[in-house]
Amino acid sequence: MNNNLKMVIPILVAVVVALLPTPEGLAVNAQYFFAVFLGVIVGLILEPIPPALIGLIGVAFSAAVGIVGDSPKDSIKWALSGFSNGVIWLIFAAFMFALGYKKSGLGKRIALLLVKKLGKTTLGLGYAVAFADGILSPFMPSNTARSAGTIFPIAINIPQMFNSLPNNEPRKIGSYISWVAILATCITSSMFLTALAPNLLAVSLVEKNAGVLIDWGTWFTSLAVIMIPLFLAAPYLAYLVYPPEQKFSPEAPKWASEELSKMGSITKREIMMLSLGILALVMWIFGKQIGINSTTAAIVVLCLLVLTNVISWDDVISNKGAFNVLIWFSTLVAMAAGLNKVGYLKWAAGLISSWLTGLDPVTIIIVLVILFFLFHYLFASITAHVVALLPLFLGIGMNLLPPDMIQPLSILLVGSLGLMGIITPYGTGPSPIWYGAGYISQATWWLLGGIFGALFLASLVLLGFIIL
Repeated sequence: MNNNLKMVIPILVAVVVALLPTPEGLAVNAQYFFAVFLGVIVGLILEPIPPALIGLIGVAFSAAVGIVGDSPKDSIKWALSGFSNGVIWLIFAAFMFALGYKKSGLGKRIALLLVKKLGKTTLGLGYAVAFADGILSPFMPSNTARSAGTIFPIAINIPQMFNSLPNNEPRKIGSYISWVAILATCITSSMFLTALAPNLLAVSLVEKNAGVLIDWGTWFTSLAVIMIPLFLAAPYLAYLVYPPEQKFSPEAPKWASEELSKMGSITKREIMMLSLGILALVMWIFGKQIGINSTTAAIVVLCLLVLTNVISWDDVISNKGAFNVLIWFSTLVAMAAGLNKVGYLKWAAGLISSWLTGLDPVTIIIVLVILFFLFHYLFASITAHVVALLPLFLGIGMNLLPPDMIQPLSILLVGSLGLMGIITPYGTGPSPIWYGAGYISQATWWLLGGIFGALFLASLVLLGFIIL
């Protein structure tokens, strides 16, 4: 599909929806805003222009024509509301942590140390790749930066040492390493609140729409019962389902040792990065007890990263990725809030709720979780998925469930975000990188994605029965 067509389709979708007859019970401005919102979501899926610009256009247009808010002052207050959201600034600060791991070399050193210690067998290499992702995941909210930016450059060298290439014996070792890498990052992305940027966006929407606060500790303790077993089993399950032809890899530890020698001894900058990373984690885990907000903790550590020269102020202000996410997520938070402000969510949730009326609460939660997970086949962006569907599913739950069941529903929905990335070659940020490496064919990826996606979904359903 050429770019001009990608530009036209979102506009066409918005215009068509705006021109449809307004359904009974829905305000005209609510339908117009939904049309703009739907155009934004289609734009995020097709990406004819940068995603952040798509969100900014949606907010700017809605505010300019006055379909959100009773006055120009009210409209601009809504349009800028996302930029005052504390979670968005937590995401921004956490991106700087990722930069610190990369710039200090600590992320690379951790990955190489694990290959050196565990890499004598192909299964051991799988665990080395998984553990490297697991160690970095609480501090890196971009699984693309973590898996594709830090793990990929190291892991992709391993199969090449054994002449396992995309066009020459890919199943020897390269296919297995590639699948374990994407499998591990999908699990860790759901294991920790700060391991995936859309997780942070999701908890913000949950708080705004359902009044449920999910902090770092609540997230981890609620989901750990399935995430830790899945994480520990993933390399072995991949070894059984998609086994490598070569079982031993004696050259890998030697290669990792040589790479570590090139890096030299651990530097003061790496030690400082490790110390500040641990400090941030402690404040995130125990913030409620010590009276420090998660965003405050992240900003404090960001300042310390600059003051200790782990990163520079120029690194902060020139980090296009972080500012891009800041604008992107801020505008999407405003767009999602707009659906609620104009009354569209209440109307849509009421309509869909009528189809589920009569089912018992546990069945309703399980149905909502399954549908929320499977709808990701339609999305190439977890962020777009969150903004488009999470407020709606929460609204349905609030219509049909007793108040004490809203928190379990919220945890199951947000906990699925990392896991659902496994189902397609485009399901999460690192997927195109590992798929693009060429070791796994598209048909195989869809098959494996279906198998492990079913396993992940079954685990979420099991967790639902445990916590309900």
